[in-house]
Amino acid sequence: MKKALIYLILTISVISLSVEKLVVYTYDSFVSGIGKEIVPIFEKKYGCKVELLSFGDAGTVLSRLMLEKNNPKADVIVGLDQALLIRAIENDLVQKFKPENLSLLKYPELYNEYGTPYDFGAIAIVYNKEKIKNPPKSFNDLLKDEFRGKIVVEDPRTSSTGLSFLLWTIAAFNEKYLDFWSKFKDNLLTITPGWDEAFEMLESGEADIMVSYATDGAYSYYYYGNVKYVPVILDEGAFVQVEYASLVKNAKNVELAKKFIEFLLSDEFQEKVPLNQWMLPVTNVKLPEAFKYVPEIKKVLEIKNDIYKNQERILKEWSKEVIGG
Repeated sequence: MKKALIYLILTISVISLSVEKLVVYTYDSFVSGIGKEIVPIFEKKYGCKVELLSFGDAGTVLSRLMLEKNNPKADVIVGLDQALLIRAIENDLVQKFKPENLSLLKYPELYNEYGTPYDFGAIAIVYNKEKIKNPPKSFNDLLKDEFRGKIVVEDPRTSSTGLSFLLWTIAAFNEKYLDFWSKFKDNLLTITPGWDEAFEMLESGEADIMVSYATDGAYSYYYYGNVKYVPVILDEGAFVQVEYASLVKNAKNVELAKKFIEFLLSDEFQEKVPLNQWMLPVTNVKLPEAFKYVPEIKKVLEIKNDIYKNQERILKEWSKEVIGG
């Protein structure tokens, strides 16, 4: 009997050790949201174990990847937007991969050979309509005295949302974007490390306005039965953020990592994007009813490539102007 028990324990141990493990770095809300739904599906499909790890917002996750460059622990990084992806490429942190499911993309132009898009959405100013009766419609409106101390933004050095908003101001004002920030900082309640902290302040009533996404109207309708948090795409035009999944350079489990990225383009994942990520899916899956409250993008503002390549200098300029150093 004792020998049989020992044999059983050894057998279980061998089976456990033979299960492949995929390490995925991503941001907080991916782990606490859609990750909980899709990881069990992927694990069952491929008989593996997925370890989702987050270190904050996407910018912080990228910093972690930089620290581990010579000994990477992640196989896949999920959540880099177009700006952060360029920094990852410049630092030789990710490698090229072309998924077989690429033909499913609704907008093939979103694909980058170093990153596979899995959702996208426009950055927006979101306000609580129970507190703000005369909402801003343009960047210049955000400078009005009536909004002083009511606006929360995310730090572009640590938050992909914050970085996208900074790029949005550059797209709107070009080289004079710091003139806008020198006035806008007086209206800020605070600057948070990431989107989650900013949204908690809006939900708790501590802040009246935040930088978020155009899909927040759909979120508000879905959870509150009305559009309490109203998104505004400013008159100057929209800035569209694309989120990517990338294969980490020198990843230990490349084949399983490729399967995971392919999986992000499947219906099983894409159908869960709208009500978990509150972004738009990149394939032609059906949208939930709540998404009729997402404002239409009438004009898209573009960023010159040299802006993306000079992010470090731009972030230093922003930090000096807004933080003071």
